[in-house]
Amino acid sequence: MSITPEREVIPTMQLEQVVKSIKRGERIDGRGLLDYRPISVILSPIKKAEGSALVKLGKTQVIAGVKLELGAPFKDRPNEGVLQVHSEFVPLASPSFEPGPPDENAIEVSRVIDRSLREPRAIKLEELVVEPGRVAWVVYNDIYLIDHDGNITDASMIASMLALATTKMPRLIRTESGQYTLDSTTRETPLPVNLLVATVTIGVVENTLFVDPNLEEEQVADALIVLAVDERGNICGAQKKGEKSVSRKILDSALDIAVEKGLYLVNTMRSILNNPQSYIKPLIEM
Repeated sequence: MSITPEREVIPTMQLEQVVKSIKRGERIDGRGLLDYRPISVILSPIKKAEGSALVKLGKTQVIAGVKLELGAPFKDRPNEGVLQVHSEFVPLASPSFEPGPPDENAIEVSRVIDRSLREPRAIKLEELVVEPGRVAWVVYNDIYLIDHDGNITDASMIASMLALATTKMPRLIRTESGQYTLDSTTRETPLPVNLLVATVTIGVVENTLFVDPNLEEEQVADALIVLAVDERGNICGAQKKGEKSVSRKILDSALDIAVEKGLYLVNTMRSILNNPQSYIKPLIEM
């Protein structure tokens, strides 16, 4: 397994300047502590996927594609469809990435996205059952990091959510023998998405909190807290990265920030989904 280094090679003096800026309540790129970088989106860039989205968060760029197949439901969940999330960090995204199987950081992103979708029931998996215990839809959500400049998780969550929300299911045909086939030329039924979810990544430097850390800011953060927020303002997932602990006061502040910024991201996604034609630009034949 290839291991993605935790630290990029960034000059020490540059990192020191990043820390000083954050302590002053400033960011080296001119943002406020609670400001996200610009978000740009292209919907349905992959023609042959059931749903896809390309998201740029500052210089970080992620593409998510959704494919649907028929399979068997899990034995302990016979009345639900199956959701599988996979992430891959493309070597072109960063000099530190190497070819090979997904490393522990890509796996972590996959698990955070998976839990953030599963816990609030963002997808109505019960509506993806064809025959209980025997046949169900399997939803593959594949994430590819194309350019890495920090905050992979939030960019991946936005791309995943938009790809899933714009997914159209192939027509299901039952044959005379009782088997099922798919007509991928006909996609009319939307994937049953229940609600929108966003993740908010918060960096901690001593007692200062800031959202959407870029790559340099990630390197100097004492901790990174990722909180998932659904469109109702509920916290539905949490992940902490970094060796240093955080106080209860810091965590309480992070929760308040996550709700505010999570709803901001959800509203951004909702605005895009309400006007999808403005964001559709097929780019990739796959």
